[in-house]
Amino acid sequence: MHTCRNCNQSFQTELALELHRDTCAEGQLFCQVCGDRFRERDATQDGWHYECPNEDCDGEGLHEDLIDVRRVRAATH
Repeated sequence: MHTCRNCNQSFQTELALELHRDTCAEGQLFCQVCGDRFRERDATQDGWHYECPNEDCDGEGLHEDLIDVRRVRAATH
């Protein structure tokens, strides 16, 4: 079994898991530098090093500049 680390949904094949990651709502990342949201898959090529896919942005590092959307809190005044 292959399990999505974002939503804990399990899949019988690695391909099914990879296809799910493209649409997993809980797998969204937010760049604190430029404010863009994007899929985790778009921010990494090797699964270890992460950088913002926006060409005009220097944001990098999972849990540094790039954070999981679930962890973003809206500021209220």
